[in-house]
Amino acid sequence: MKKKLLALYSLKYNPFSPELPDQALFVSPQIESFCWRIEHQLTEGGFGQVVGDPGTGKSVVLRILARRLNDLGDVAVGILSRPQASVADFYRELGEIFAVALSPHNRWAGAKVLREKWQSHIDASLYRPVLLIDEAQEMNTSVLRELRLLSSTRLDSRNILTVVLCGDERLTERLQDPELLPIGSRIRTRLRTEYASPAQLHQCLAHLLKQAGNPRLMTGELMKALCAHAAGNMRVLMNMANDLLAAAVQAEKNQLDEKLFFEVFDLQAKSARANKAAS
Repeated sequence: MKKKLLALYSLKYNPFSPELPDQALFVSPQIESFCWRIEHQLTEGGFGQVVGDPGTGKSVVLRILARRLNDLGDVAVGILSRPQASVADFYRELGEIFAVALSPHNRWAGAKVLREKWQSHIDASLYRPVLLIDEAQEMNTSVLRELRLLSSTRLDSRNILTVVLCGDERLTERLQDPELLPIGSRIRTRLRTEYASPAQLHQCLAHLLKQAGNPRLMTGELMKALCAHAAGNMRVLMNMANDLLAAAVQAEKNQLDEKLFFEVFDLQAKSARANKAAS
């Protein structure tokens, strides 16, 4: 379907796919401010935090931030892929991210090697290394404590790493635990992602269509209807739009319109009611 979709609507890519190019992502003023603050925190290190409900764009913020930091040059950006790992696996992944050989069963030696690697980076550039952690609410308490101890030197007076923790409200609750208060108190830069207004959703949708190469893919009425029914949730908006795009490709429609919206979602609603009645 992909080739047909691109050819039919003169698109460079599916504007509603989770695999959007990083440069096409919509950057709100709040995200712009957060990224700017993190960039200016890089010379001193420390912790940052992104918190919000599912579907409000937390992971998108990390993607935008990672691209911005990589564009700076002289910044070593690492992304932790398994936040739920044990301390041993945490050290294994850090070794792979920052290209150092570590023995997970010798934490003292591992911490020493990592600190030396980060210190050599600091000596050669203006910036501290950066570690981005999505779904940070899943991290083991022992790993979070290890990360805090690992990221500072000189009796906790100097940060040699910038860490951005990203997660849902459980992350905020966890950082209020007495064992993790030392991390919570060290967070210098915060962003809370929120449910968007229909106007904000419309602005994002228009941006994505333009970036994908066809700003007229949808009628204005359809865009308004989608934004009004997405309940402020960006993920819901993208999923609904993707359903409409798939239906339009199948029917070979020239443009996505409000009629298609009612056809697709009325059909889905009837199917859901039928399944409920059958069960």
